[in-house]
Amino acid sequence: MRPLILVTNDDGILSPGLQAAAEAVCELGDLLIVAPRFQQSGMGRSFPRNKDTGIIEKFKITVNGKEMDAYGVYGSPAQAVAHGVLELANRKIDLCVSGINYGQNLGSSITCSGTVGAALEANSYGISAIAISREVDLNIQHSSDYVKIPWKVAKRITTDVAHEVLTKGLPAGISILNINVPEKATYDSEIRVTKLSKSSFSVFSKPLMRDFNQSYILKSQIQVDIENEDEATDIYAFYVDKVISITPLSCDMSATVEWKYKKR
Repeated sequence: MRPLILVTNDDGILSPGLQAAAEAVCELGDLLIVAPRFQQSGMGRSFPRNKDTGIIEKFKITVNGKEMDAYGVYGSPAQAVAHGVLELANRKIDLCVSGINYGQNLGSSITCSGTVGAALEANSYGISAIAISREVDLNIQHSSDYVKIPWKVAKRITTDVAHEVLTKGLPAGISILNINVPEKATYDSEIRVTKLSKSSFSVFSKPLMRDFNQSYILKSQIQVDIENEDEATDIYAFYVDKVISITPLSCDMSATVEWKYKKR
């Protein structure tokens, strides 16, 4: 039996990046395409509760010339994965591919990422996961306009890494592979295995003046301290050396430093 691959994202069911991910892995197994119905960037692994949460809308999409079912879940990326695993899968899922995301997910900022959040949710069910992101300008990362960009390099990486995970599995202690592809990467670009930076790749800016009675979305900007950034990190590889970064992640968030507490 062919492997079952869950394809999801945080940009929404109509995102060209989701289409690209599906095209990248469709020859590797059977696909279950489940994603948020609408744009859900920056939702992390959250499970918000709204009046329409959990509604599932069925779509038809064409992947490499073949028409397939796809499901848009009203909710976050993690909720889409949960509904996919619990309600829509007809057998055990072998791999989750989350992406291809509009915009990089690097450093400590990944805890905000819906792309990574979806992968984390999949892994909570014992499913190996890949989160893959392609560099775009910050001002279009949360957009539903879906600006046309080339996906070829990110697709090739997705295919190769997914094949590797399906055939060899992931070593014990690795839950997710977080992949970031620079805008100008080519098929010949270096692929570097990195560690997660402790720094945030982008930070929010303080509003200069606004009305507290009006809704407001904090603006973010890239802020990298190159001089103090470890050369082994994802941020350094991606931002300084402009190479493709693959960061193995673990869901074990335990601190590695011993801490003792004495009851008073």
